[in-house]
Amino acid sequence: DKPLVLPDATPPESKTRVTELTSVDVQCPRLCYRYTARVIQGVEVRPTPSDHFISRHLKTIGVATVNNVVDVTNYVLMECGQPLHAFDLQKLCGRRIVVREGRPGETLEAIDHKTYAVGPGMCVIADAERPVGIGGVMGGAATEVTAATTDLLIESAEFASLSIRNTARQLNLHSDSSYRFERGVDPAGIDWSSRRACELILETAGGELAAGVIDIGRRPPERDPIVLRLSQLPRILGIEVSADEVRRILEALGNLERRADASQVEVVPPSWRRDLMREIDLIEEVARIHGYDAIAEDVSVPMSPSARTRQDLVLERVRQALTAQGYDEAMTLSAVEASWSGAFSPWTDAPALVCPTPILRRADQLRRSLAPSLLGARRTNETLANPVIELFEIARVYLPREGGLPREELTLGLTSGGDFFSVKGTIESLLETLKIPLSDLEATDATYDLLSAGQACELRLNGQRVGVLGEVSAAGKKRFELRGATTIAELRLAPLIEMAELTPRYAESPTTPAISRDINLELKQAIRWAQIAAAVRQAAGEVLEQLEFKDIYRNDELRARQEKRLLFSVTLRDARGTLTNTEADAVRDRIVAACAAQFGARLQT
Repeated sequence: DKPLVLPDATPPESKTRVTELTSVDVQCPRLCYRYTARVIQGVEVRPTPSDHFISRHLKTIGVATVNNVVDVTNYVLMECGQPLHAFDLQKLCGRRIVVREGRPGETLEAIDHKTYAVGPGMCVIADAERPVGIGGVMGGAATEVTAATTDLLIESAEFASLSIRNTARQLNLHSDSSYRFERGVDPAGIDWSSRRACELILETAGGELAAGVIDIGRRPPERDPIVLRLSQLPRILGIEVSADEVRRILEALGNLERRADASQVEVVPPSWRRDLMREIDLIEEVARIHGYDAIAEDVSVPMSPSARTRQDLVLERVRQALTAQGYDEAMTLSAVEASWSGAFSPWTDAPALVCPTPILRRADQLRRSLAPSLLGARRTNETLANPVIELFEIARVYLPREGGLPREELTLGLTSGGDFFSVKGTIESLLETLKIPLSDLEATDATYDLLSAGQACELRLNGQRVGVLGEVSAAGKKRFELRGATTIAELRLAPLIEMAELTPRYAESPTTPAISRDINLELKQAIRWAQIAAAVRQAAGEVLEQLEFKDIYRNDELRARQEKRLLFSVTLRDARGTLTNTEADAVRDRIVAACAAQFGARLQT
């Protein structure tokens, strides 16, 4: 219950403007969100006296002292959590800072006197000619502060956490700075920490601080307010906590109270508490400070029933349908190697997103398709002589889009040792399980390098492209080192989840008899079954109960004319009364006439 008093950090400035002494150019704002620079001239670098509070405090936490400038940057880092770096301004070529990505083949000798390769994807602090530091990780030896240094450039910045984490892992170079940048620094403390360091440097090393600051990048974002309903405390914790105690705890933790009444408290979290985003986060803080020991072991916490989402219900049925047909569910990595990624990408032509650090061996690209991963799993099973390899996977693919994060598409992938028609039947069975009418399914020709010509198609539901199906070509099997016949399919699950009928519906059993008619048509080879099926359904009308494909016949004479014979069956039933043979023949004649008019088909008897 003591007040927290922060130093004002208002160091005296000279008349010389900082912009007259140096400049900063940030060329990679996605890696460096904000960069500030101040200049101090005429410092005297020497060891910090052992009895100085900076030396004593650093010794207490096990940090070795170096000199009065470096010791100040370390002290401020430990004081407020903001990493800082001091450059020898005279050693910066062009007396300027350029924040950019590393270039192929670039190297840097860091202050640990080891040389590191800094390449694309890494944030590099450079001068006019060369790298002088690895942004957020470690400074370079060429511009480090020594006893001969007289002019300083003080860096205080905010770097992208993911970039720092990847760089530190890739270089196996971890520091106090990288540790904090990986977890995120307080954006509101960047300028304060710079002023605080300059104040202490002037005190311990002398010199003059140039007026102003070079500050490039985004300003600290405003935090959204969070509402804590007091009724949620007994519901979740099982105990009552008074409104005054709740307000006291939240205010003591740095939250700014916006409004409060008998039922709720609304606060704005402080900039340094990134973890406070939701109401439950505030409840956890109240419980932590109020004391878990205040919650009795036998306290009653009411339970609330939860309900599965529509997606959960649909995916459960998908898994049941596929396992019932003999498929096993696979789980593979979200990243694949470049050769696999380029082998099959039915959803986008945009280049795959590349991970700076491979997840496994050469797996450094976020996959745009599930098929390569499943074919890799198939190859593994073939090498182990597994006789039946029927696999499916439900996972996300990552489709790049310009100017933002990738679109994550929930996808179903299949691989089977069966042929094209076998997997086609699996997909039709799956749609029937989800009560999606097969009449809405349409197949169109498709060409992919991985799939055999004439044995591949794209699948559409109500005109919307939802999937790809095809047999893997000989070249594709060679690429993935497969021995046996392989068919793959891939379906976007979002349309299936939207179209699935999850509520069972009652339908009366028919009370009138059905009549079947077989129809044998001779027509052009290029006409697809889906076209014939659509024409049949339209011509037959309401009395059509079932349409079933039977067979295709070709002989040398038909092949020479580029024609085929198509045999299918229709089942007719009239719910209003018994359908006569004459009426059934009339429906059949309408079907034949429609096929003749649309496709030039001829009835064979």
